[in-house]
Amino acid sequence: MSRKDRLEDCVITMKSIVDKGSSETETAVKIILFLFRKIFHYNYLCTSYYFMDLKTLKDTATQVRRDIVRMVHGCQSGHPGGSLGCTDFLVALYFHTMKHNPSFSMDAKGEDVFFLSNGHISPVFYSVLARSGYFPVSELASFRKLNSRLQGHPATHEHLPGVRIASGSLGQGLSVACGAATAKKLNNDNRFVYSLHGDGELQEGQNWEAIMFAAHHKLDNIIATIDYNGQQIDGPVSKVMGLDSIKEKFTAFGWDVLEMDGNDMEAVVNTLALAQTHAGKGKPVCIVMKTEMGKGVDFMEGTHEWHGIAPNDAQLAQALAQLPETLGDY
Repeated sequence: MSRKDRLEDCVITMKSIVDKGSSETETAVKIILFLFRKIFHYNYLCTSYYFMDLKTLKDTATQVRRDIVRMVHGCQSGHPGGSLGCTDFLVALYFHTMKHNPSFSMDAKGEDVFFLSNGHISPVFYSVLARSGYFPVSELASFRKLNSRLQGHPATHEHLPGVRIASGSLGQGLSVACGAATAKKLNNDNRFVYSLHGDGELQEGQNWEAIMFAAHHKLDNIIATIDYNGQQIDGPVSKVMGLDSIKEKFTAFGWDVLEMDGNDMEAVVNTLALAQTHAGKGKPVCIVMKTEMGKGVDFMEGTHEWHGIAPNDAQLAQALAQLPETLGDY
């Protein structure tokens, strides 16, 4: 048995202890796991996130939302609305669901991978990557500034750990996910390929080619999530180009479709776990995720107006008053 396999067995055993034990036991196990990582120099499960309870996940999401508004304010540019709406999903994915290694490798053998297709919500992506150990949290202060690795839309040119594709142009992420899912099948790698897409992004035709491709080739290791917030840069999706029932469309194209409230952390965690049980059965899996654009900041919620503008000083102070510091600001 390899060192990695032994560590995985230890993780699974310790998780079972936590599930049955007290908060003191959980704390002790977290310390032990931290020591394992130091000894083995291996971030097998992203720090101790596998043990995060709902309160810790929610606290982490609050800090990530705080990072988002501070990052966008700091450069007076960016997309806070969709970032705030997708925070709970990305926190649950990276801090609870995915098997991933912050000692980043593009090959990702034996790991789950994630592709952000709607790349304009980079603030939430960068915050989650930094908070989960891919690069220093202090680097968030460089967002969208000259010579920063944290471009407005993620790019691979800067070799920022955690970023697998450039996603400034919408509609391309699912095609890449199909390629990665095919590669994992050819390599007999049974881990999952996750992707995130905006609902307005589905107006791009390339998505539907990829949706057909995934179903035709039975890429049942893909779990694609649609951020269904009903808003895009030009206004409500229903007025720009209505999508009607996303669930019915994906179902008609041969996908297994789940639905969830993307701003309810418990629902997100449970649905992601359910999606894994639906995978591997001959169909790609889609999660239609209902979110509120601007979630967590009352004056930003539910409107397309905060899709791509930054708060001023007074608005930042108002937003931060609603988002208490939980993990420490950068």
